[in-house]
Amino acid sequence: MTPAPRSLVVAAAILDDLDAPSRLLAARRSAPKSLAGQWEFPGGKVEPGEDDLEALRRELREELGVEVAIGAAIPGPDGTDWPILHGHRMRVWLARIIDGEPAPLADHDELRWLGLAEVDSVDWLELDVPIVRAVQQVTDGVARLDSVD
Repeated sequence: MTPAPRSLVVAAAILDDLDAPSRLLAARRSAPKSLAGQWEFPGGKVEPGEDDLEALRRELREELGVEVAIGAAIPGPDGTDWPILHGHRMRVWLARIIDGEPAPLADHDELRWLGLAEVDSVDWLELDVPIVRAVQQVTDGVARLDSVD
């Protein structure tokens, strides 16, 4: 992977299975106050000198205490990144937990496994809603994905 721009955020749509998914992990923000209580995909900012996939693995260890297998990217509306708050861009990948039990260790106060038919049962961050729709489309079998790992 290439070094990421400084304003890049990475996130994972963590599924119970990459080949035949039935559930998606959602994380409820605990901070900042303006976002607290809303749901998102776990992840975070890419640090200087870090590539995007290294950053994603680090963030998931820090936030959830898990190791993941990373699957296909979910491309944004322009075919690359998703626009998010404050001019940042976000790259999102499908992932599956391969080690650890997810726990809300940082930035979140609750995690919830959602059946793919019930993803609208939580209040997603507004800018994450199009990403949720893209993940639904992929998990409905619209696209065939190959694993990165």
